[in-house]
Parts: sequence; structure tokens; C-alpha cells
Amino acid sequence: MNSKSLTFLLFVSVCLIWGTTWFAMEVALHSIPPIFATALRFLLAAPLLAVLAKVFDQPLLFPKGKGQWVIIVALMYFAIPFTLMIYGEQYISSGLASIIFANMPVAVMLMSGLFLGLRLAKHQVFGLLAAVISLCLILGNEMQMGGSDYLIGTASLGLAVAIHAVMYVLVQKHCKDIQVLTYNALPCLVASILLFAVSSMGEHVDVQSFTWDSISAVVYLGLIASVGGIVAYFKLGQVSTPFQASICFLIFPVVALFISAYINGEMLSHQSLALMLPLLCGILLTKAPKTWFKVRFARKERHLNL
Repeated sequence: MNSKSLTFLLFVSVCLIWGTTWFAMEVALHSIPPIFATALRFLLAAPLLAVLAKVFDQPLLFPKGKGQWVIIVALMYFAIPFTLMIYGEQYISSGLASIIFANMPVAVMLMSGLFLGLRLAKHQVFGLLAAVISLCLILGNEMQMGGSDYLIGTASLGLAVAIHAVMYVLVQKHCKDIQVLTYNALPCLVASILLFAVSSMGEHVDVQSFTWDSISAVVYLGLIASVGGIVAYFKLGQVSTPFQASICFLIFPVVALFISAYINGEMLSHQSLALMLPLLCGILLTKAPKTWFKVRFARKERHLNL
């Protein structure tokens, strides 16, 4: 397989996996409590991640002096944000949840500016403002139609995005040398154990009531979404530019919205669908490389001189 075909295959895989993840979480909730479902998801993912780490000769343990990051990543990257995601989906549609999470690049850029002193280009500032304003208008519009429950779901997803963005910035600063599978395998297992403990204290889990649909959804989340999504995205990052890889954030919400509309009949309002265009354009601008605009400006200047 040539490099272009591999890149395309990985791109499509990531978009489909991320797009279907939100519906899978919704199905899992039909008969499995959210914390227990998330714990089970990570319990399924951890052994496969460990096997892949061995296959690709990546260590399971974090480097010496960074052992405390196993707990930090387990809590702040896995346990808390993913529980908030699936908890929030009890109150909002999987399509709307995916739209909120698609703003991850915007949140990461904002946090990078706050904590790492990253200076944003003019087009990135414009994109950030366009994305944030569009998202606020979409959420405000949907909450008017959906009531107070939408506020709970939106707040849960928004907090999950914020925590993930902060963790991304902290990892870039303190754990940049840790390889992908090392970063995911052991923390995933630790997160599972912690969530099972919390679930045993705060949730009523009736295994007899679990449906095959919900069990299948959790298996999909553990083996395909958690493992396949991680491997495919980071492999995509190796064979393409960061900008090309980030376009996945524009496509997977469309996949999630289509699934939500086709299977559940859940549609966003016409106003919200119209606002998707400036939202996605804003996200695109935040990830667009500066060279794009420098090259185009130079061409325009050369044309004027002629």
C-alpha cells in the first residue's frame, strides 16, 4: 500500500471511529450505569494496549522520576473526562456531544496560550473567536429547545473538553518524551480500577439487566474506539501533517450527526445546522499553518507588483 492510500485509509478510519464513538456511548447507557461502563471500557482496552506496547517495543512503565504522572493521567485524562462525556450523553444527543468535543483543538490552543505562552497568529485568533461564538450560539439555541437537562449535559461535555485540553498542555510540558502506548496502557488500567471502586460506592449495578446491545457497545468502545482510535490517529500524525490530521475534528461530528439523525431521528434545529459552517471554519483556521497565509500574501503582492 502506498503512502497516499495509507494516509487516506487512516483518515477515514479515525473519522468513522470517532464519529461512531458517541452513538456507542449512548447505546451503552441503555442498561449500564455510566461510571461502570467507562470502567469496563478501560478494562477491555488496557490489556490490548499493553500487548501493542510490547509488540512495538514501547515500555509499559513511565520513565524514572515521572511515576506520579501515571496517577495524574489515569485521573485527569481517562477517568474523569471520559466519565463526564458518557454522563453528559444522558442529557444531550450524541450528535450535539460530538460538536462540543470537536472544539478540542480550540480549547488546546487557548490553554497553550494561557499556560505555555503560545502566541497566536491573527488567523488563529479569528478562528478561535468564530468557533467559540458559533458554539455558544448553537448551545444557546439547543438549550432553549431542550430545557434544563441540556445545560447539565453541555456543562459535563464542556468540562471534559477543558480538562483534556489542560492535560494536553501539561503533557506537552512535562511528558513529551513518553511514547504513545506507554502513555495510554498503564494509566488506562489504573483508571479502570479507580472507576470500578467509585461505581461500587455510588451506582446500583445490576448485571442481569445488561442488554447485549449495551455490552456490545462497551466492547466496541474498549477495543475499537479506545485502542483503534488511539493507534490510527497517532499513526495518521506520523504519515501526514498535523493540519491534515486535525481535519478529522471537522469530519467526525458530521458522522455523529448523521448517525444520530438516521437511527434516533434526533436533528439539530435549522439555525444550529447553519451555525455549523462558521464553527467548522473557525476550527479549521485555528489549525491552519501560518505558511498558508504567508505564501498567499506573497503571491498576491507579487501579482500587484507585476
